[in-house]
Amino acid sequence: MGVILGDKIDRVETFVPRRLLRGAHRMTITAWALPRRYLPVPTPEARRIRVAPDTEVLAHCHWQADRASAPTLLLLHGLSGSSRSHYVRGLAGKVWAQGWNVVRLNQRNCGGTEALAPGLFHAGLTHDPGVVLETLIRDDGVTAVVIAGYSLGGNLALKLAGEYGAAAPAALRGVVAVSPIIEVGDCTRALEADGNWPYEWLFVRDLKAQMHRKARHHPGRFDLSVLTDVRTVRGFDDRVTAPHFGFRDADDYYHHASAMRVIDQIRVPACIVTAEDDPFVPVAQFTRPTVATHPHLELIVTRHGGHCGFLTRASGDDDGYWAERQVLRFAMRVAPRLH
Repeated sequence: MGVILGDKIDRVETFVPRRLLRGAHRMTITAWALPRRYLPVPTPEARRIRVAPDTEVLAHCHWQADRASAPTLLLLHGLSGSSRSHYVRGLAGKVWAQGWNVVRLNQRNCGGTEALAPGLFHAGLTHDPGVVLETLIRDDGVTAVVIAGYSLGGNLALKLAGEYGAAAPAALRGVVAVSPIIEVGDCTRALEADGNWPYEWLFVRDLKAQMHRKARHHPGRFDLSVLTDVRTVRGFDDRVTAPHFGFRDADDYYHHASAMRVIDQIRVPACIVTAEDDPFVPVAQFTRPTVATHPHLELIVTRHGGHCGFLTRASGDDDGYWAERQVLRFAMRVAPRLH
């Protein structure tokens, strides 16, 4: 394992892939498809949070008995994910067991929430998690929050911290990202490689299905004919996402949506966990000086791990989801429990 800028390197355990899972695709697909058992959490409060005059997002909140005295983890899922994604639920159980509040956020239109927003979502839309963060601080009295994001959610977490810069709320103790797509254009190009067609197919299928659900809830608002010959994520973004948000084209959208544009402005503790063999998040983006020499960023790069995979051997109470342990380790370091 390579650890760049790991000022806490002595606290980072070596990642050893689970037997037969050294291949990037095998690791990625197995981690996604493998049935899991989750640590118990209480029934969540389903809270709709207004982020714009005509738009709400749905958060599933698990509160400790005294929510104000417990640190809070705000969880952001990836593309095609939701508050029920396996890594969101897996991490939620681990964090809850350590005495934390957990807020599992559905991004705009995700998790069956298409009716709550007339508009769409994009990879750099940090407005919504920002409003949710401010709501937790103002309405729930929480004083210590860590934001954790996977893949696209990792881009959002890092981009939000960069946009805050030195003006981040005092309650924001840190952000952590697993397999983040911090240069969206590079990741989209990597997704188009021949061996990645199953991922591209799944993403495009889900994006199209979401648009059809949107159209049913908001009849006459969207022209679904533009989807007819869309076969790639880039094609979807060129025809749907970019024009909806006023970007010139997909490349213009990718440039402005990427955390890389503001990552040098992050002033809260941050952590990235990624793998050299991630099939569509090129490791080269993490070697840029703005990332590799960032004074506030702990960068953990493993040789294996795939995309949001990082499965190691299960043992005892450890279910083998190594990246979730790293998120928990980082969160507990930057926001220890309040007493």
